[in-house]
Amino acid sequence: MTIATPGILQDADPRAWRAHRFGLPERRWASLAGRAFWLTGGGTGYGQALAVALAAAGAHVFLSGRRAQRLAETTAAAAKIGAPTERLVALPCDVTRPEQVAGAAAAIAAQAPHLFGLINNAALPQPPTGKQALLRTSPAQWDALIATNVTGPWLVACAALPHMIAGGALRMLFVTSEAGWAFTPGFGPYNVSKAALNNLGASFAEECATAFPQVDAQINVIVPGEAATEMNQGSSASPYALVSMALALLSHPPGGPNGRFFHRDGRHLSFAYASAYPRSLLEDAAQRGGRPAGLFRFRRR
Repeated sequence: MTIATPGILQDADPRAWRAHRFGLPERRWASLAGRAFWLTGGGTGYGQALAVALAAAGAHVFLSGRRAQRLAETTAAAAKIGAPTERLVALPCDVTRPEQVAGAAAAIAAQAPHLFGLINNAALPQPPTGKQALLRTSPAQWDALIATNVTGPWLVACAALPHMIAGGALRMLFVTSEAGWAFTPGFGPYNVSKAALNNLGASFAEECATAFPQVDAQINVIVPGEAATEMNQGSSASPYALVSMALALLSHPPGGPNGRFFHRDGRHLSFAYASAYPRSLLEDAAQRGGRPAGLFRFRRR
């Protein structure tokens, strides 16, 4: 039996965002307007989809990625569906370079009075090393994978945090993969990197809760599933499938989940010592009293 949030939309047409708001209630959608978000890996795939959706909601979105042209394509994608683009700011940045991460963080601090959200989405795929990846991946390939998938998110989270806690509230997402608890032959190094990212996200959440108890910090890990991205060009699913669940977390009111794991389809996951979050992400338990309406459990297939 798995806990899940109902109302999550995985097949919402981004062109119709005004009608469906990616499944968010109107109040939650409106709460994103004017807030500042930093999004890494913002030029393609899930990053582009999330940036476009946040722009549609009226958020300020700082886009980081290694390729400036890809970031420009994200702005063009937002314009194509009628989302405002004037608050999309491209900050080319390699998350494996501490000086570039620090520079991007300083640029954001100079432009936004408070950074509310961070989405650690930048990642590298498994190098093509065959079925014996752990045996054949070179040290250089290993270092590049870990630098982007683990060290980079840590650098970005640490750089963003001071500007986030200053506002008294923050939302942070680490975009992981089911590879983080898989042992598929041929993907060993990638599996290891995502397992480390899972622990990084949950550990970062616990440390922030301990160090800054006065801050409404909601730091969580989300599994995007498969979609047509640069890493998985054979999929028929849209990267926008991640948007609804991600926005449910990023727009959550005070007192929400911290250090928890979620899937794009609405499932609340348990992982290691982290139990599944017991309440719906789209209902306000304080208003309803007790167990929020709409929360349901369904059998794992």
